[in-house]
Amino acid sequence: MTYQELLEKARTCIGPYCKACPVCDGVACRNQIPGPGSKGVGDTAIRNYAKWKTIRVNMDTINENKTPDTTLELFGKKFRYPIFAGPVGAVSLHYGDCLNDVDYNNILVKGCAEAGIAAFTGDGTNPAVMKAACEAIKNNNGAGIPTVKPWDADTLKEKFDLVRSSDSFAVAMDIDAAGLPFLQNLDPPAGSKTVEELSDIIKTAGKPFIVKGVMTVRGAVKAKSAGASAIVVSNHGGRVLDQCPSTAEVLPDIAEVLFGTGIKILVDGGIRSGVDIFKALALGADGVIIARPYVTAVYGGAEEGVKCITEKLGAELADTMKMCGVSSLHEISGENILRL
Repeated sequence: MTYQELLEKARTCIGPYCKACPVCDGVACRNQIPGPGSKGVGDTAIRNYAKWKTIRVNMDTINENKTPDTTLELFGKKFRYPIFAGPVGAVSLHYGDCLNDVDYNNILVKGCAEAGIAAFTGDGTNPAVMKAACEAIKNNNGAGIPTVKPWDADTLKEKFDLVRSSDSFAVAMDIDAAGLPFLQNLDPPAGSKTVEELSDIIKTAGKPFIVKGVMTVRGAVKAKSAGASAIVVSNHGGRVLDQCPSTAEVLPDIAEVLFGTGIKILVDGGIRSGVDIFKALALGADGVIIARPYVTAVYGGAEEGVKCITEKLGAELADTMKMCGVSSLHEISGENILRL
């Protein structure tokens, strides 16, 4: 399957909101909630994509002719690329009813594991979603990261029981989901957490804990204080706050404040190519999360589609590394890019 074939197939079944665009830049789906488009005028999702394009890569081919090593180690696991598929929920509502969340996570987790990477799985108000996601992860030797919403304490306890049964190598919480409509006005309440509350949650989880939704230096310091093993620089794809900075804009300062702490940094938001991945690593990230293009891949080609897009991104990353004179991810630095 080619990437073009994947897109063409996805357009036949992906629903009214996502257009399976050749370039997923947030323009065609802007201001569509529910749907893939972002909140308000759609500015944040578009800005996420656009800001990566204001960074250029520095070509340098006077080097030893080595095959680039694109592998990443995270929490004792080795991955073929520094790429993770992002968590997506309510896919039948947002992307088309030919798949539900259970089927989607089963395909995504298996496809990513076969491609040598791992998937973050989604969460929702239906308990079956998390249960099925955790079962999919367990069936693939723990090669996945369940992502839990910032529920109340009792609900989190139930979720973490499922997470532990999955044998996953880590767990995440998309703390920025506090801005999603379905978390509002719940009883008992769900949403934002204090540092103390987050610290208790991390201890209860009992696994390397990833805090997703950090967009400021202050937020990164709070996540560190709470005991996070990793953070994701993320604005939830623009779906929770309009007029927000892009992740590319805030990543360098966050990476600087966490340098040397041992906390891993992932980043998402508008990353659409291997060149973008290279730029993210040059700005201080250890790896990237890509969500919406993986939705298109699942709808357009199931496990084969997931493999197709992963290999496309990985090949682009390897080519960029070779043309910029670096042979491993650890060698990528700010010297390899030019910020305009």
